Amino acid sequence: MPYTYDYPRPGLTVDCVVFGLDEQIDLKVLLIQRQIPPFQHQWALPGGFVQMDESLEDAARRELREETGVQGIFLEQLYTFGDLGRDPRDRIISVAYYALINLIEYPLQASTDAEDAAWYSIENLPSLAFDHAQILKQAIRRLQGKVRYEPIGFELLPQKFTLTQIQQLYETVLGHPLDKRNFRKKLLKMDLLIPLDEQQTGVAHRAARLYQFDQSKYELLKQQGFNFEV
Repeated sequence: MPYTYDYPRPGLTVDCVVFGLDEQIDLKVLLIQRQIPPFQHQWALPGGFVQMDESLEDAARRELREETGVQGIFLEQLYTFGDLGRDPRDRIISVAYYALINLIEYPLQASTDAEDAAWYSIENLPSLAFDHAQILKQAIRRLQGKVRYEPIGFELLPQKFTLTQIQQLYETVLGHPLDKRNFRKKLLKMDLLIPLDEQQTGVAHRAARLYQFDQSKYELLKQQGFNFEV
């Protein structure tokens, strides 16, 4: 016989904060326009209910894939949101995840309960459904803290990038300028950037050398206690 619960059970959902960086190094977040109530036609973070036969991360990846077409990306658990009244339908708890991608490489495709999917600058956001403004604020704080001691920022860049693009990335995420000489000296001293015999194309100014991040070397150094700090 199935087990009978004496207490009511809240619903469980996942919500995904997906950050992307465009060609102008503008930090953006991926939003979907809801197709169904509540908050029909309003913008929200991608997400939905967790199915009985899947893990939280599997649910987050499925919802991202179904609502936006985005898949195969860096994803990390952020926080659990369970304020009373956060969802007008019922007592619902949400486990939020955040993701980082180079948005140029991930075309969007709205489907299931999403009317549309679009990238919005974090400096120019529409009104968000549920408590998603609070979730996004928490994700931005996490990103600003973690980008300084883990090389997750490289997930936002194309595979080949310039030193200027790296600095612009950090300045955009952290929200303040960095000293060019000190920043580059510290970054190059880590010896985690592979200089390429290639230069940036399609620019009006003098073309800069391209680099790649050495993920394998970083993982090896990390096992030896290496501390990445920018």
